Amino acid sequence: MRAGEPRPGGPPRVLVVSGSMGAGHDGAARELVRQLRERGVEAVRRDFLQALPRLYRRPLRGVHVLTARYTPRVFDWMARSEEHDSAVRAVTQRMCRTARRTVARWAAGGCDVAVSTFPLATQTLGMLRQGGDLCVPAVCCLTDPAPNRLWVHPGIDRYLTVTRATAVEAVRRYGIAMAVGGPLVAPAFGRPVDEAVRHAVRAELAVPPDVRMVLLMAGALGSGDVLAGAAAVREVPGTVAVVLCGRNDRLRRRAAALPGVVALGWREDVPQLMAAADVLVHNAGGLSLTEALVAGLPAVSYQVLAGHGRQNAATLDRAGLVPWPRTRGELAAVLHRQASLGRTFLLPEPEARTADVVEALARQSRRG
Repeated sequence: MRAGEPRPGGPPRVLVVSGSMGAGHDGAARELVRQLRERGVEAVRRDFLQALPRLYRRPLRGVHVLTARYTPRVFDWMARSEEHDSAVRAVTQRMCRTARRTVARWAAGGCDVAVSTFPLATQTLGMLRQGGDLCVPAVCCLTDPAPNRLWVHPGIDRYLTVTRATAVEAVRRYGIAMAVGGPLVAPAFGRPVDEAVRHAVRAELAVPPDVRMVLLMAGALGSGDVLAGAAAVREVPGTVAVVLCGRNDRLRRRAAALPGVVALGWREDVPQLMAAADVLVHNAGGLSLTEALVAGLPAVSYQVLAGHGRQNAATLDRAGLVPWPRTRGELAAVLHRQASLGRTFLLPEPEARTADVVEALARQSRRG
């Protein structure tokens, strides 16, 4: 039986391959699995990094963290190098090929659709599909606002995005059609703001009710020049900077030393924090930004990461979804403007929701 060859009988089955680089890709994958299971689909999530030989796992994580945090020019060069045939891209492709056997084994359990929420997994699924080693549809769910070459492969059958801006960029840059499947975030982010919860969270953080609360999020790794962003925010009169440092304890300690800054570590109550905030400041455009858009929390891109962070910020800015000020003076004006919007819902209704598309493909594949 080839990888992904459907088995007769029983509910449809879906393999979702994510990647434990930060938390965004895993978060989208978890939500997709939850939604599929609600629809009666058997869905399982796998970590792409576990499909790589041990030789690759630690260097992949290490290079990503070190370059994103300490050498942004190198990080940016690596991202640009992936856009054309280069030594960097050759190494990436070789690494993705080494994962084919394990990913094929995951799919050989009788899945009806294979889904990626991680760009390297997209490459491997595309290779398997193109080579005839995966006989069921391969779907890519982009978690970034800006598509890049790692997100696309000629073997992929369907692409689904969060925003229409991503789909427009994909056609412009790669000539690839993508459908808007909508966000993959926990339902709690879409619930109306509970004023009691809002007041309780602000009281816990010692943020007065008449002060603008700006939530700065730097992902699970706490990457980028977060301290510069926090320092710029706290200089805006009538504003308190609340910094989510993820699992980066060193960043949390340094941020906590800044006057007028509330520094937090890893939190599970992000929906409540967003309900308490007036504006989100992000630096990469990943899952946290999508959560804010679903919550109607106005957002700003600032001190964005090199590479995909700049690409994401530019795409969001061009689409009129999230402004991208470059200087402290511009930031102050934009924060005032965004805070004055109140809860603003900018995401369009999807053409067909991601889970619905995947379920339909799985049922169709099951029928043969």
